[in-house]
Amino acid sequence: MGSAGRRKSGTGENFWQYRRHTSEDGADRVDWRRSAREEHLFVRETELETARTFLFWVDPAPGFNWSSGATVPLKADRALLLTMALAGALSRSGERCGALGSGRGAVTGARASSRVGEDNRNFKPDMPFPKPPRDTAAVVISSDFYSPLADWRARLTPIAAKCRDGVLLQVCDPIEEAYPFNGRVRFFRPGQDRERLIGRAESIREEYLGKFAQRQEDLLYLAGELGWRFVSHVTNEEARTPLGKLAYGFAISGAPA
Repeated sequence: MGSAGRRKSGTGENFWQYRRHTSEDGADRVDWRRSAREEHLFVRETELETARTFLFWVDPAPGFNWSSGATVPLKADRALLLTMALAGALSRSGERCGALGSGRGAVTGARASSRVGEDNRNFKPDMPFPKPPRDTAAVVISSDFYSPLADWRARLTPIAAKCRDGVLLQVCDPIEEAYPFNGRVRFFRPGQDRERLIGRAESIREEYLGKFAQRQEDLLYLAGELGWRFVSHVTNEEARTPLGKLAYGFAISGAPA
């Protein structure tokens, strides 16, 4: 449980390949059924399997710690919920889970989910983006990704160079996706004093929705450029929808579909 194939022979449960029997192999290593087909003796080898490491990061920016109303979850809270649920599913399968940039090692078992949540809650807006982990891992980066795309590329490229598997999980508020504004509207940026008054908010709806769609296309392209995947989620949707996509992508047994 919890082991992943490493595409080479070693200790594991799944068949990898047959090879010729050598003098160093004992008689008990011979696969007699396979050897009976030819004049040579063959040994059945299994694939090396070891537990994987998964690291999670939830954006601590004030703009991500925001929602459009009391009945709508904060984007950061929903991202944290998905992160902890995924870590729980992974840890139940025997994988190691931790927070990217937390300084604490990844763990497995019942404490993995709570530690991932605790470490991500401790991240502050003024903290620098995490550096690549020391060892290879799969990573999940959660944000609304509204910062300049060039900044995200600069942050993520060093991590992708070390971590082949990764996911960009974009979590948005429903009004960010729908832009339901009309008339005189004052817009502001959470955590900053910047604001802008629009006399006819509906006049920029088409331009805004075009830019929103373009950002998602850019993130999909960036994920492909990194060799990762892109998953988007809006907080008024069921949490199991993106969780199922994440679990399927990482082939987690027993995770919600």
